Amino acid sequence: MKAKMFVDSVEVIVRSGKGGDGSMSFRREALVEFGGPDGGDGGRGGDVVFKASEHVNSLLSLYYDPKCFAQDGGPGQGRKMFGKRGKDLVIPVPLGTEIYDAETDMPVADITEPGQSVIVAKGGAGGYGNVHFKSSVNQAPTEHTPGGAAEERRFRLELKTIADVGLLGFPNAGKSSLLSKLSSATPKIASYPFTTLNPVVGTISYDDYASIRMADVPGIIEGAAKGVGLGLAFLKHLERSRVLLYVIDIAGTDNRNPWDDYKVLLAEIKEFSQELADRPSLVVANKIDTPEAAKNLKRFVKETGIKPIKISCSTGDGLEELRDALRKIVNPQRKFHHTHADTPDLKDIPDTSGDEIPAEAIKFATFLKLDKPKAKSHPSRGNIH
Repeated sequence: MKAKMFVDSVEVIVRSGKGGDGSMSFRREALVEFGGPDGGDGGRGGDVVFKASEHVNSLLSLYYDPKCFAQDGGPGQGRKMFGKRGKDLVIPVPLGTEIYDAETDMPVADITEPGQSVIVAKGGAGGYGNVHFKSSVNQAPTEHTPGGAAEERRFRLELKTIADVGLLGFPNAGKSSLLSKLSSATPKIASYPFTTLNPVVGTISYDDYASIRMADVPGIIEGAAKGVGLGLAFLKHLERSRVLLYVIDIAGTDNRNPWDDYKVLLAEIKEFSQELADRPSLVVANKIDTPEAAKNLKRFVKETGIKPIKISCSTGDGLEELRDALRKIVNPQRKFHHTHADTPDLKDIPDTSGDEIPAEAIKFATFLKLDKPKAKSHPSRGNIH
């Protein structure tokens, strides 16, 4: 049987750890006639935690192991020994995971930030030992409490890929080839339909370390909203995308009309979600290097009223123009600690050929952080500087 490689929806059962019971014990020691109560408390049960991880891109592990049980707390013992706290069960999940209550279908959490964690089941509290109940009028208490009960729930997890740009197109339109040319992603590329069977994400990097995440989903065909082909099941991975990029096979492969392809794609997206169809978008005409491209491009502009960006993944034509267009519409954040406006002109740098470097030359070393360090408070003074 062929194993699954990608899972974006799974139902799990989670159970926190039960709290340990408190102990009922009395001190027994030679030459100590009335030792008194010394029963310790039980340990707290472990929590069940979902934590975002950038190293996980699927819910595959939960598909094969859907029972998530945390460790129970240990019971208290005599000599005022407290029970061991149960270990938390921390489950890594991909960024973009939505958690729903399986019984009520109400949203519980949306995990979108790296390192974000959500406690979905809290461990039971540890029970009190009889040492807690001693008093001047009750010097030999036998009371002790059981540990808190475990919390058990069923959740449905849905993965929606986080990306700035989502690729849309018919099978064999060249979406995977485009993703591999613009980023370091290595999607499967072949000449048969539905080569892409699950979402693939790549990162487009720029010279100033700004970056754009781009997601490719399986191709859409006419009737996808009614389940034809792979349907629209994977379109949920584009619901977080800020920009849609329609990839049109301008060569008309498989005797298709590029202008009809665009209209069909738009109609299927509108049927899936009008809000998704209304988002900012770009249209690229791929395979512009083919003989049929020039004629089809003129007809495409006439039929749709849209002038697409002309590209060829084979020759690389138009890819830089597309990169610039994506940057302009997405406007990713630069990663430099200074802006180009703050960078001094190197023509104004003073002479540094002597034995000593002038102080004015230091400001041209933009890689140095010359900000004045923040004053630290003395431990005995609290937050007063």
